[in-house]
Amino acid sequence: MKKIKLKQGTEVEAWTYNGTAPGPQIRVTQGDKLRVILKNDLPEPTSIHWHGYPVPNDMDGIPGVTQNAVKPGESFTYEFTATVPGTYWYHSHQNSVEQEDKGLYGSLVVEPKSPTARYDKDVTLVLDEWMTGMDHSKMGMGNGNMSGMDHGNMNMGGGNMSGMNHGNMSMGGNMSGNSGGSGQTGSEMSHDAMMKQMYNVFTVNGAAGKMIQPIEVKPGERVKLRFVNAGFQTHLIHLHDQSFTITDTDGQPIQDPAPVTNQLLAIAPGERYDLEFTASDKGFWIDDHADSPAAADIQIPVKIAGGDNQSSLSSAKDAKLPVIDMTAYGKKTNADGRKYNKAFTMELNNVKTQSGEEVYTINGKTFPDTAPLSVEKGDWVKVTFVNRGTVDHPMHLHGHFFRVVTKNGQPVQGSPLLKDTLNVRPGEKYEVEFLADNPGQWMFHCHDLHHASAGMVTEVKYQGFKPSFTLDPTVGNKPE
Repeated sequence: MKKIKLKQGTEVEAWTYNGTAPGPQIRVTQGDKLRVILKNDLPEPTSIHWHGYPVPNDMDGIPGVTQNAVKPGESFTYEFTATVPGTYWYHSHQNSVEQEDKGLYGSLVVEPKSPTARYDKDVTLVLDEWMTGMDHSKMGMGNGNMSGMDHGNMNMGGGNMSGMNHGNMSMGGNMSGNSGGSGQTGSEMSHDAMMKQMYNVFTVNGAAGKMIQPIEVKPGERVKLRFVNAGFQTHLIHLHDQSFTITDTDGQPIQDPAPVTNQLLAIAPGERYDLEFTASDKGFWIDDHADSPAAADIQIPVKIAGGDNQSSLSSAKDAKLPVIDMTAYGKKTNADGRKYNKAFTMELNNVKTQSGEEVYTINGKTFPDTAPLSVEKGDWVKVTFVNRGTVDHPMHLHGHFFRVVTKNGQPVQGSPLLKDTLNVRPGEKYEVEFLADNPGQWMFHCHDLHHASAGMVTEVKYQGFKPSFTLDPTVGNKPE
């Protein structure tokens, strides 16, 4: 634990990897073998999940599912080979809605063994949101009390989560999907509306406002930006008057990306996007158009050595700019029609229980009552997401990449989209497919971890697979 300064006059008590939040970047080359020792000096158990990376199941870092959480004073060694290049990240998956929120995350970059592009600058930008000026352990969501959220008996490996009690998570009586405007009282706001108000500082690499380090480049340099959203809200990123291309999403390449200017890139929780631009002789700003006052904290100056660096945000900040549709971006390829061995539908919703509790459901159920996706190695699996609710759900699959096939009934018109996290907005329907090629017991959940901890979790289970660890009931495994 360490106090870190987010911006002038604002400090938080963070939980850190090696003393920093974000933790140190792990940068390796494709083919390297990683060996990371997690030594737990925290007052409670923890773990590390390698978000987006197809690690062996016993290295996925999910307490009660792939391992026991690491107790205070103990260690665990993660080992796997970096087989797939791209931009990824790591974070705690033990009580992750709180531990990740306190700063336990960092970036993982795997460089290709035979690069097809060379960059003069390669910059990683990790986005996050923080709650300041309140007791993190007593986050109120309508009645000021979340003490009823007891995850102590959340044994996902053994099928028992009877301890998941959200009875005191009062979010108020209105689920109209409003945005938390000033006219609402705490008893009227939805969960997500309150979150927008409570997360009152946005950061880039752990810094906000004037503390954000400028990106310094020279005219003509080719620059790569790796954006990682480690937070729980979608960020709308804007490069002011600067042409750029989107080269990768979730570590996977885009086919023939086209240059865009003054359009917004929506980066949902858990997603990563790699951008590329060639520096001119004029500096510019990168900022965030998210629907939150705290978005003003994200202003990243790009300074040109010897160039004009007098660019202003005033005019474009208020402009209504279009959001890039990634299903129509890049070059379409003719994919063969797939014959699926398995097909599943996941209807996503947010509902109020009779007791006033707000829960997040898959097919009307909350975990552990959600039905797992049962597969065998070699299956081609189709999953249909339908969002029946009022809020976004960035759905994340562990251990696999999936391809986005259709959006709202229409085939993807742009580049093939290989992802591990897909944001499904209210009213949207997506079909995705993946090859069951990594045996294990894998989480499939919303990466707004408030939603996951309130029920929006299921698993992909390979038939006949047995975990390699023995469940320790004394640890207190809290996988979400």
